[in-house]
Amino acid sequence: MWGRSPDLGVRRELRQAGTVTDETAKGPARESLTQILGGRRGAIDASIPPAAFVVGWLAAGRSIAWGAGVAIGVAVLLGAYRLIRGDKARAVVVSLAAVVIAALIAMHTGRAEDFFLLQLFSNAASALLFAASIAVRWPLLGVIVGLLLGQKTRWRRDPALLRAYSWASGVWVLQYLLRVVVYGLLWWTGQVVALGVARTVLSWPLVAATVAVSGWVLYRSLPAEHPGLRLAKDPGAGGSETGPGS
Repeated sequence: MWGRSPDLGVRRELRQAGTVTDETAKGPARESLTQILGGRRGAIDASIPPAAFVVGWLAAGRSIAWGAGVAIGVAVLLGAYRLIRGDKARAVVVSLAAVVIAALIAMHTGRAEDFFLLQLFSNAASALLFAASIAVRWPLLGVIVGLLLGQKTRWRRDPALLRAYSWASGVWVLQYLLRVVVYGLLWWTGQVVALGVARTVLSWPLVAATVAVSGWVLYRSLPAEHPGLRLAKDPGAGGSETGPGS
């Protein structure tokens, strides 16, 4: 699934229909969304400290202080490893700060399940932000990919891309809503171990599925003759900033 161009099936269908020549088919394929957004290491690293919290909490007789200490210690080791590997210091600090804040919340309330409260709120906020971005015709997935490709806001002048990014951003809304529902129910019932398991399952595996599905939706929403994400139309080419429903 990873690294494979999402439009290969479309190309195959067009070739069979005779609308794509062999020479065209051998041309450069569109980049997959996975190739653009990057790897999985960040999503995996984010799930390790919560798992460490649950392990420390259980091992120390359900001690929140011990669980928090283990989680922070693991987060520090992961941060040091990522810095050695060349990751940006700001990203490492933000990740570490999130673990520290989650630990402080749990220690303040005296409820182990509250360690996951920050994740619950952040996913709810992300769902609202992505949904609002679609409503105002600034789909966040397009903003992120546009920045990564050095296009800034040029992609918005391509009506097909604007519409495709809007549909694909909807997949990310569903991802965050799924987390909110699962985390919310488990937090409400005080299922600490289940929260740790859900935090792991709904990190890297869910992110991978979301990137794959949103990439498929993105490319399926584009016309077959569209050049793809990196080759968005130039603003001076006469394109207009029309909405996704145009």
